[in-house]
Amino acid sequence: MRNRTITIALILAAVVAIVAATRDQTRPGVPQMSAAGETAPPVGKDSVKFLVLGDTGTGDRGQYDTAVQAWKAHAVFPYEFAIMLGDNIYGSERPQDFKKKFETPYKPLLDANIPFYAALGNHDDPNQRYYKPFGMNGQRFYTYQKKDARFFALDSNYMDKDQQAWLEKELAASNSKWKIAYFHHPLYSSGATHGSEVDLRTIIEPLFKKHNVNVVFAGHEHFYERVKPQGGIYYFTAGGSAKLREGDIRSSNLTAKGFDTEQSFMVVELDGDVMRFQTISRSGKRVDSGEITRQNAGTQ
Repeated sequence: MRNRTITIALILAAVVAIVAATRDQTRPGVPQMSAAGETAPPVGKDSVKFLVLGDTGTGDRGQYDTAVQAWKAHAVFPYEFAIMLGDNIYGSERPQDFKKKFETPYKPLLDANIPFYAALGNHDDPNQRYYKPFGMNGQRFYTYQKKDARFFALDSNYMDKDQQAWLEKELAASNSKWKIAYFHHPLYSSGATHGSEVDLRTIIEPLFKKHNVNVVFAGHEHFYERVKPQGGIYYFTAGGSAKLREGDIRSSNLTAKGFDTEQSFMVVELDGDVMRFQTISRSGKRVDSGEITRQNAGTQ
């Protein structure tokens, strides 16, 4: 009788755990799981959908495995373009290096005509801006529009006066619903190796606040970190798409979510006033997800 009671108790505990897990997956702000894997499909019919990759250009197994998962995610979450957060090519940059460290791992995306838009990292030769598949059109910094979102790709290596003036002019001129900036060096980071780029933050964060930038993506740190909103802006570090600095996230009051045990990438959806994001690991597991509401929703 005692054994039977224990068995019933274990069954009830398992049922409670399953129900709790189901509720966790369906709570507001968390995209639904897909039967095809751990990447969830987009919600909006006419949303802006993109892939986020950072610090990719190693040409090693980590990059290739993560690229495979990024292409698998596309079957469920059909992103329309990809942004690259710098350190696009490590080491030598001969034609065969571009092939090994970019063209081969991302061949399925390139064959599907998914455009890439790169920013320059500290390991990148500035001449990468002339490499057509990186979508930079010869510019160190540039901007482009995707439906109701305006993207600003910056060169955080050389935030000179010309770039600052250009950035303020372009931010002021944009009346897009979403303003999204991305570049290599994170303004906020809990990384033990690098940490926050305070000097850069002093220069450009006032412009972001003044002109209602919503979201900022950066790389440089070889892990994933979602930072608690700073000054009303959402910051993500996604620099672990090939290189990994395992265990490098320090205990910090900045971190809303961190992941530094495996390579990863992000898929993002802009749907009206809502941004939904998912972070997927090298092994295909979803390690973070959620949604945020545009800070100035209702004003545009």
